[in-house]
Amino acid sequence: MTPYSARRARLLAQMEPGGVAVIATAPEVARNGDSDYPYRHDSSFHYLTGFGEPEAVAVLVAARGDAPALSVLFCREKNAEREIWEGHRHGPEAARAAFGFDASFPIAALDTEIVKLLGNAPAVYYALGRDAKLDARMQGWLGAVRAQSRGGVTAPATAHDLPTLIDEMRLIKDAGEQAIMLRAATISAQAHARAMRASRPGMHEYEIEAELLYEFRLNGAQAPAYTTIVAAGANACVLHYVANNAQTRDGDLVLIDAGCELDGYASDVTRTYPVNGRFSAPQRALYELVLAAQAAALQAIRPGQPYQSVHDAAVRVLAQGMLDLGLLDKAQHASVDEVISSKAYLRFYMHGTGHWLGMDVHDVGLYRDVRTAGKPSRPLQPGMVLTVEPGIYVRPAEGVPEQYWNIGIRIEDDVLVTGDGYTILSAAAPKTVDEIEQLMRQAA
Repeated sequence: MTPYSARRARLLAQMEPGGVAVIATAPEVARNGDSDYPYRHDSSFHYLTGFGEPEAVAVLVAARGDAPALSVLFCREKNAEREIWEGHRHGPEAARAAFGFDASFPIAALDTEIVKLLGNAPAVYYALGRDAKLDARMQGWLGAVRAQSRGGVTAPATAHDLPTLIDEMRLIKDAGEQAIMLRAATISAQAHARAMRASRPGMHEYEIEAELLYEFRLNGAQAPAYTTIVAAGANACVLHYVANNAQTRDGDLVLIDAGCELDGYASDVTRTYPVNGRFSAPQRALYELVLAAQAAALQAIRPGQPYQSVHDAAVRVLAQGMLDLGLLDKAQHASVDEVISSKAYLRFYMHGTGHWLGMDVHDVGLYRDVRTAGKPSRPLQPGMVLTVEPGIYVRPAEGVPEQYWNIGIRIEDDVLVTGDGYTILSAAAPKTVDEIEQLMRQAA
């Protein structure tokens, strides 16, 4: 049994007997003229099928009574002429065998065959309200089933939101997924090290970005997992800066938030370093603060610990540092607890300390236990992967020491929750002040 077949079986076991699940992959999207964006499958579809071609739908029917569970793939037919232009197509029969489906049909047969599969099914599962086109097609299919009511055919009486089930499955990564994510994070870590070695004052941000992209592809990653951020100087105080066109200056810090996608799985790594290879005293002070905050956050990661505790640990360290370095006035803020309760720290640290990571950069899965009164932060479990990314961003302002102006720092790693703690998947990226300065000194 392939991992994809096993996942389909797990999903089917959670469904109502005889229920039918419909999962479509992502459509191709035009970029301009007759050119499309590079194709990227829907994550949940690929999680369940392993099938990477466009124009595909999977239909799963849960076992009921003596009728066994059924998995059906609809995909493009073989077409010798189109394959000359666009490349290989499996075709229904080869795809059925390769990806472990019970049956397969051409995608053109979907409207006819799915009406048969929905007939007399008690429930239907699909992504409710997420795709207007799929919603409209589902209404058409259900209407076609209801039209057979005089013949004794019944339509599903209930509809369930399928991502609710799949998202929780995807949140816990199996051994195969963990291995891919380790490789993706290692490639990204090597890319960050390459960027550090290549950097010199006067380079443009896009030149540094090119070093990252080269390392991604050199090591087999298919694409960046998200739009790369290379932010020098004051640009690092813009959280989602993506212009990447400014020229670096001697004395600038460069914040790089960049990760590759490998075999459908994302990495997400951030490092901040001095473009001239040497931290100034103010830069070092802020950097060491963020590094200490990340260390505290990492120590909060272990099975059973609430997800929120990771953020809380980082905020406490950052709040104390803001007071100690004079970013926040001790005369106005009597204690760390007051800084936290008043949220005064948000002036310099305005985002969370991480997010789930997997097939999507901001991966699926709830952060709160919705089954418990009050919806508390959910406990961490082995197999979860999250980012840990504290930061500090100091814009010029009255009352803020000028030596810290226009300094933006973020340090982010990809972290796997293990049975007794955690493993940093992106550990190959230099992170301490000494590691960064030594690497850049050797490259000079």
